[in-house]
Amino acid sequence: MEEIYGRSAGQGDMPNSFCPGCSYGNVMKLTCEAATELKLLDRLVLCDGVGCFNNLPDLDRFPKFGSQHGRLAATATGFKRCQPGTPLLAFQGDGDCAGIGLMETVTAANRGENFTVLMLNNLNFGMTGGQMAPTTLVGMKTPTCKQGRNPEERGYPLRMAEIIATLDAPKLVARVALYDPKHILEFKRLLKQALQIQEQGGGYSFIEILSACPTNWHMKPQQACDHVRDVVTRTFPLGVFKSIC
Repeated sequence: MEEIYGRSAGQGDMPNSFCPGCSYGNVMKLTCEAATELKLLDRLVLCDGVGCFNNLPDLDRFPKFGSQHGRLAATATGFKRCQPGTPLLAFQGDGDCAGIGLMETVTAANRGENFTVLMLNNLNFGMTGGQMAPTTLVGMKTPTCKQGRNPEERGYPLRMAEIIATLDAPKLVARVALYDPKHILEFKRLLKQALQIQEQGGGYSFIEILSACPTNWHMKPQQACDHVRDVVTRTFPLGVFKSIC
């Protein structure tokens, strides 16, 4: 029987270690596919901050490094300036990127550093128990806002893609989701475009990915996926906010 789809060459031998229904495993698989198709398997480097992406080591075959919580953009800047010819993907959650690391994120984007950030937005600090994050929806309940996020007390959700898109230096800024094949393929297309930007003249790119978090949302996987499509996208609309290629 002809095999028309299988494991990418960039994937590791270990099975997916993320919670059932989480989007992180799909992001990793698509990253491996994109790197394979762009012939970057022997060159691509990954880096991650503190968060659920710390489960990455056994899921792929790429060299990688980490950073302190919220300091990934600064660490990635140092690496890329020392290794300008090496394509680099920075994996962050919304708490790491938009909360603890907000200043590093914005300043790296404003400088136009030559790497790509993938921010998985699951509306909470997923690894540490689901506490309220900068992206938590208004009215959404978490262990640190048990009555639901009240914007009069805690402000409104930060829309990071829109914020980054206002800066002059970034070349590609988008928000995607992975709740159906059409949107999965759109993410893969944009990821390949972002990696090509690094290879063809350089520039900063930022892709925000709306990620289901069934465990901390207290939903079944399909319910969480539908929640992204029907609810989360109302606050975080999908689209390409900036593209200079």
